[in-house]
Amino acid sequence: MFTGIVETIGTVTGIAKEGTNIHFTIQTEIAKESYIDQSIAHNGVCLTVVSIKDDTYVVTAIQETLKLTNLGLWQVGDYINIERAMTADKRMDGHFVQGHVDGTVRCTSINDANGSWNYRFTLPSEKKNLIVSKGSVTLNGISLTVVSPDENSFGVSIIPYTYEHTTMHDVVEGSSINIEYDMIAKHIVKNIDLYMDVYLARAK
Repeated sequence: MFTGIVETIGTVTGIAKEGTNIHFTIQTEIAKESYIDQSIAHNGVCLTVVSIKDDTYVVTAIQETLKLTNLGLWQVGDYINIERAMTADKRMDGHFVQGHVDGTVRCTSINDANGSWNYRFTLPSEKKNLIVSKGSVTLNGISLTVVSPDENSFGVSIIPYTYEHTTMHDVVEGSSINIEYDMIAKHIVKNIDLYMDVYLARAK
């Protein structure tokens, strides 16, 4: 479990394909504090550390992960947001993030608001009931607040600290961004759907 508060920025220093899997070597200041089998979020994707050497470690992404996320677009030299799993005594500064990315969305516009930045992203029509104004959403591992959602898009506003200390400054129009919808919203929608299925079945 994560919070969506990015801990540090890492660098992709190696990419090795093995069958349908890809092994990524990540250089980061937390590598020497990490351990084998540790869960770490990379651009919001929970991956397991499989080896460590000096200031780098290796994680593996399987085909299902590559299909749902932007990891397949990573190149050597890319910067990524990193967050280690939360501890029980840590303040919950973001929101509950599982590291289970639901898919990707595309950045459609970036507006410099003279002190902050407003980003807008596509919203799949089948996911519009998971996005609400002032609700939480995770983009590339960053816990953010939804602004002005409509039928097919939504926005977020980025303060200078987040802009400087995450990879949001690397996002451009057209960028593919990992998205994890709010866990609570997903459970509510699922249970409403199940209830309606039962209700309609009984009504026949």
